[in-house]
Amino acid sequence: MRHQSPSSLAIICAFIAAVIHLALGFSIEFSVDEAHYALYAQNLAWSYFDHPPMVGWIQWPIVALTSSEGVIRLVPELLWIISTYLVYQVTIELHHLMQGRHAGYLTSALPSANLCGLLAVLTVIAAPMLHILAIGLLPDTLLTPLSLGLMWMTLRWLSKDQFSTGDWIFTGILFGLAGLSKYTAAFTAIAFVLVLLSSPRKAWLTKVGFWLALVIALLLITPVLYWNWVNDWISFKYQLAHGGGGEWLWRRLAAYTSIQILVFGPLFIFGCVVFLKDSMHASKISLLALLGFFAIPFAVFTGLSGGGGLPHWTSPAWFCLAPFAGIGLAKAWATQHRKWIRFFLITQIVLCCIGFGYVLSGGIGSASIKSNPIADLYGWKLAGQKSAALTKATKADGIAVQNWTLGSRAAWYASPTPVFVLDHRQDQFDLWFGELPIGATVLLIQWSEMPHAKPIGEKSSFETCEAIDSLEIKRFGRILSKFDFSLCSNWQGPN
Repeated sequence: MRHQSPSSLAIICAFIAAVIHLALGFSIEFSVDEAHYALYAQNLAWSYFDHPPMVGWIQWPIVALTSSEGVIRLVPELLWIISTYLVYQVTIELHHLMQGRHAGYLTSALPSANLCGLLAVLTVIAAPMLHILAIGLLPDTLLTPLSLGLMWMTLRWLSKDQFSTGDWIFTGILFGLAGLSKYTAAFTAIAFVLVLLSSPRKAWLTKVGFWLALVIALLLITPVLYWNWVNDWISFKYQLAHGGGGEWLWRRLAAYTSIQILVFGPLFIFGCVVFLKDSMHASKISLLALLGFFAIPFAVFTGLSGGGGLPHWTSPAWFCLAPFAGIGLAKAWATQHRKWIRFFLITQIVLCCIGFGYVLSGGIGSASIKSNPIADLYGWKLAGQKSAALTKATKADGIAVQNWTLGSRAAWYASPTPVFVLDHRQDQFDLWFGELPIGATVLLIQWSEMPHAKPIGEKSSFETCEAIDSLEIKRFGRILSKFDFSLCSNWQGPN
């Protein structure tokens, strides 16, 4: 390996990571979100309740051909490979920019561009959370290469201080696709505009290409706007409420920040500290503006985390931070700080390997642990097949669950049996399957890792619920979870 060039090493490391991703992808069942977005592909629409449509559209051709989780997961793996390639290329472009017109703002010479690119790629590979985007298709998996592509375009802008018409058209397409992928693409748009505004001259405002790019982006997102207009803007209302979370608490903010450092790794932070300290002058606005691709979404999500938030929401931002971290780490490597880089890199890769093994083992089956999070990835295929057979045998009107997170796997693995979620919140299942008819009889699925009382009695709305079957899920001889199936009759409507 020592005799390989940095670019060859980057390819080798990315290839090894991709092989591990594929091995995991063919070994485990769909997670909640993966099943939900696969259902998007089964039920094509202009948009959906909780996200724009691209996450369903992009996997529709494969979902139409197969239900194999491993094959469907080739889509996120390809997107991860593209993202890793873009990290390398953006790092090279950033390096060239800093050695070129902004060279006067460097405090010392930069290491080779290829070494910077290699360390940027290693920073991504060593981040535990970013492997999730490679195995499971999420809106963030789509937004990541698009954000990096737009970051690359800003570097082209800074190097030339102008765009050709073709550059503007390509930029408009990237923005439109980003808007079709996730609503938080708006943060990437803000970062892009900040870089343009950092230029002393604002000639781009008078260019036809700029307005053409704006029109192209708006045209591409019209399906989302049209669908929301027809459906009373329910997606925007949901996202605003979802992003705000619940009661804001400082302890949630502290926990979220700590989790971010743990799941993305101190290599990012160490590299960026060195970058800011040694590689750029603080007064160079245009280069600082580039950091907005990370800083803006990270600041927003971290600020909102006091009310609640998921750690993977910031993943595209960390990908955009990788080029800066790579240059910083390369400078630290060249100045004999290699022991810290080795320590962080080895520690993070060991954590990744432990995580991979933890998933393949089915998690920790111990009485001291209240809930096994990995149990969620095993058993739903068998449960779905069994529930579909029981529904047909009992002539029930469909399957019922008591939380939407249970509904995604039930609807995917028991397809095309309708699935009804017995809660009071509106969600995508209401749009797909409608409301459970009064007087209906359904097969109720209950899962041991998310227990609920049977929906009968004064506070619930079935007349009777009779247990008819159960299913234990085992992994390496250990019981991971249990499914109980009940026939619930005479639905009275929500209380």
